[in-house]
Amino acid sequence: MKRYDLIIIGGGAAAFGAAIHANELHSNAALINAGLPLGGTCVNVGCVPSKTLLYAGEILHLAKHHGIPGIKIEQVEFDFRKVVADELALVERLRKEKYEKVLSSLNHVTLLEGKAKFISKDAVRVNGQDLHADKFIIATGSTASAPPIEGIREAGFLTHIEALKLEKQPKELIVIGAGPLGLEFGQMYARFGTKVTILERMPSLFPPSEKELVDRLALIFAQEGIAVRSSVEVRRAWKEGDKKVLSYIAEGKEEKVSGDEILLATGKIPNTQELGLEQAGVETDRRKAIAVDEHLQTSQPHIFAAGDVTNLLLRLEITAGHEGTLAAENALTGSGKSIDYNTVPYTIFTDPQLAGVGFTEEEQMRKIGVCDCRTVSFRDVPKAIIMRRTEGLIKMAVHPETRQIMGVHILAPYAGELIAGAMMLVKNRNTIDDVVDSLPMFPTLSESIKLAALSFMKDISKLSCCV
Repeated sequence: MKRYDLIIIGGGAAAFGAAIHANELHSNAALINAGLPLGGTCVNVGCVPSKTLLYAGEILHLAKHHGIPGIKIEQVEFDFRKVVADELALVERLRKEKYEKVLSSLNHVTLLEGKAKFISKDAVRVNGQDLHADKFIIATGSTASAPPIEGIREAGFLTHIEALKLEKQPKELIVIGAGPLGLEFGQMYARFGTKVTILERMPSLFPPSEKELVDRLALIFAQEGIAVRSSVEVRRAWKEGDKKVLSYIAEGKEEKVSGDEILLATGKIPNTQELGLEQAGVETDRRKAIAVDEHLQTSQPHIFAAGDVTNLLLRLEITAGHEGTLAAENALTGSGKSIDYNTVPYTIFTDPQLAGVGFTEEEQMRKIGVCDCRTVSFRDVPKAIIMRRTEGLIKMAVHPETRQIMGVHILAPYAGELIAGAMMLVKNRNTIDDVVDSLPMFPTLSESIKLAALSFMKDISKLSCCV
């Protein structure tokens, strides 16, 4: 009977974070993968392919809407199949370089392909073979879920997996859900030339962000011809000829919309159903997500979990990878490390991008009862003026007594890049005085962070460019 120091179940970002660190600690480990190829969601059906297509859509849009006098692009050619084929080729290349080759270099980690199922608290069965370990890390990820809409399965739908490898571009696309996935895919396909309608049950497109930034993004979507309906309840789906039809309730009235395809972007469910967790005594919540503490430890002290399979609320590739690393560290050394999720940034890769870190104004008021906030338009950022990209906003939340920066939220081109600087400000508990005393490069979009800090002290519309 084979025995390991550590068994890692999964093959995505969290599992690889765990495997790499286990190898660094010279632990005899096994990585057991089933379902998606090595790399899991991120490289196969998540970040890599979606951002590749999003960038293609951005280039296509800028070619037509660059806003620079004296430049006229007569003809812009777009081949949907070639763009998708290039995306899939890139996925295959990165999967080999960043996962298969990386795994082959881990001398202390053994790869096993197959489904693992717990048969006891310290053993799993894979392909008929029983494997024992002192410690376990569960990192099996999640799967797109279908909401309980009458007739949705009969009408047919896409998840993000199918939407990334369509051979034929839909003329009309209905997106259910306005979270990161729904917003990104909706704008991407709209820029490819598809007529897009987004249906969202919540009043706001993305409630975790600042409402005024989200409202501005909704306005930008409308200007690009994307129909966004919020506060709607989707009732049922059916087919009419070649079309798929949805009925929904909006403002007390029943309406309907039709399209070639329906994309479900309403969330995911953790992959725990076939793990035999009851045999291991691992507890789950009502969503069947594995319950973990701040150290990523489950109800069984020797079993840890990381990534989308857990009940942690933040669902990001960067957190999954780091959670896997910490899970391995805590499992193998007992270090008891944790993540301060309030200092972890998020980015929705629309154009402009929506990014944030730390508290929103509402969160800060709810948690500590005080907040001082300022919102600055990118019309006051010289680099944005040069780029003809002044549609953005940056909002900073500050503690009014200590002047500590509690949160920064940005809607702008490259906001995902800018938020890295804001992350360090929040993480290191910097004040607006620290930022005002800094000297960011001119002209850059990063100046927007200093301008936001300056706005607490001055009327920035009356400052010269280099001040």
